[in-house]
Amino acid sequence: MRRSRSWRLAPIGVAMSVPDLSQPVAEAGTKQSLTIPVEHAEDLRRLGEALRARTDDVVSGMVLRTTQSGHALDELVEESFARVGTVSTVAVARWMAGEGPEVAREVGQESWHIFGQLAAQRAAPLNEVTKRCLRWCDAAEDVVRETAAQLNLSPEVLARALSMLQRSLNVTLVRMCESFETERQVAHSELTRRQEELAFMATHDSLTGLPNRTLILDRIEQMLVRSRRHQTPVAALFVDLDNFKSINDTLGHAAGDELLQAVAARLDGAVRATDTLGRLGGDEFVVIAEELSLAAGPELIADRLLEALKQPFTLGAGDDATTVSVTASVGIAAGDRLLAGDLLRDADIAMYRAKWDGRNRHALFEVGMQDTVQRRMELEMDLRVALENDEFLLVYQPTFDLRDMSPTGLEALIRWDSPTRGVVQPDDFIPLLEETGLITEIGKWVLEQACHQGAAWREAGYEIGMAVNVSARQLDTDEFVIDVRDALSHSGLEPSALTLELTETTLMRDADETARRLIAIKGLGVRIAIDDFGTGYSSLAHLQKFPVDALKIDRSFISGLHDNQEGETLLHTLVQLGKALSIETLAEGIEQPQELTLLQGEQCDSGQGFLYARPLDVAATEKFLEDWAENGAGGYERR
Repeated sequence: MRRSRSWRLAPIGVAMSVPDLSQPVAEAGTKQSLTIPVEHAEDLRRLGEALRARTDDVVSGMVLRTTQSGHALDELVEESFARVGTVSTVAVARWMAGEGPEVAREVGQESWHIFGQLAAQRAAPLNEVTKRCLRWCDAAEDVVRETAAQLNLSPEVLARALSMLQRSLNVTLVRMCESFETERQVAHSELTRRQEELAFMATHDSLTGLPNRTLILDRIEQMLVRSRRHQTPVAALFVDLDNFKSINDTLGHAAGDELLQAVAARLDGAVRATDTLGRLGGDEFVVIAEELSLAAGPELIADRLLEALKQPFTLGAGDDATTVSVTASVGIAAGDRLLAGDLLRDADIAMYRAKWDGRNRHALFEVGMQDTVQRRMELEMDLRVALENDEFLLVYQPTFDLRDMSPTGLEALIRWDSPTRGVVQPDDFIPLLEETGLITEIGKWVLEQACHQGAAWREAGYEIGMAVNVSARQLDTDEFVIDVRDALSHSGLEPSALTLELTETTLMRDADETARRLIAIKGLGVRIAIDDFGTGYSSLAHLQKFPVDALKIDRSFISGLHDNQEGETLLHTLVQLGKALSIETLAEGIEQPQELTLLQGEQCDSGQGFLYARPLDVAATEKFLEDWAENGAGGYERR
């Protein structure tokens, strides 16, 4: 292969000068030029046209040199180099043909740009890009010399052509370097931007833009160091939205995300500029505060956070807008800790205490809370696998017609037979099922089991109804209406034999939506009863709003009736209210004969209690039903 001649001096006797590259390259090819007789201009034009016609030969020579070097690059990259060879050859050929250096520079811009991109984007090393420039010049020079000889051109014309070729190479090299630097700066700027973006993403929440757990822990560490040095107070406030899952499930994840963004904005407006608000994930936020912010105590900050959430949030826009209200539970951990994670953990524990105490409040971490939370979390973990492991069972407590004491129905009650805890009573696990939302899945299981068992007993000839307690969580969505319909369909239980019992508090949680769903359920033929009646929102207006068939008078009104004249008066009022509305009244918790006598005197319709029957397992319930069928009240041994 011929050695590169890109640095060769012009032939002796030819008036040539190399462009001054300290000047802008656009001017470099026009500042000075070779002196050539006019009679040779036609020969130079002919050479230029011939060179353009042999563009492929130039490119082939360029490729051959690369192949012989043994350093070929990626096929697509080599194709780019071939494109550059084509464009460069056409550019210099048009210049020789008399179109002027401006045309050559215009055509050659594509070459400079391609060269710069290849180098800046690291598709090809800069030294290989430079070698391709030199190989093109060598290949073009071979074709120019060969063509000049074929056309029998004078040495002066050849020298002029080679000078123009050399100048084209010089311009290409300079422009290529300029393009490379431009592309390199663009790539560097983009890389810097991406690095900054990734660094932000690594330390901030993508949804709200707030600091995430990583950054929060780092700032707590710094805060603790300052606190130890200056003996200043520090605190972390763990904020968890109440019932966010039900909102997310009801309105959808897009609305849930919008709500989280709105909550973040509200909370951010409630904290001082010196405090830090972050999002730990899900519906969990945290505020860390120190020094002046804690002058009046961290409880004041917690009050501000809760106050900020009082106003309803409007999600969506136009006709699709939805108004929702949310509350939060706030856990506070104050004072020095060994590690940042310890302060955050204690605030989290205190937050759980706030939830257990009723939600929409704050609680301050105290020693001993951790053990309580640990036990609670272990209970939750056991409950999460209890349904899968078939650990739940139903017992049934009979209800009686107080006129003749004949059984009218059974109330299904859940029990938990834990392999490690034994039989667990409802009061010890139902609240946690409610809090975690597990009550929805387990409530559906209770409904299905009770309907199947009720259908089996009715098919066996026992004309009794089946009552099932319904959680407020179950009534949060229209899915519950489908659950009731499916349970009836799958079991074959007559709709009129099923009674759903809801507390007054459940009814009033979202009165309009609850009324709509209960009307749909009532349309299936199912009965509706208000449980624990008299302890919640008892009023004629509320009763008229819902399709109620029965009122279950709370046991607190029954206990000790014979010693409580005021209780008798209130009981009389509740029974008469039911009669006025043509609603059945059922008394809970009858344990003494005197209580039964008073209820019968008030003409209460039905009742249940330990006086006649405790909750019974399936076998005992069947024995109870058999005894009543055969012998009536006299043949049944009270349990």
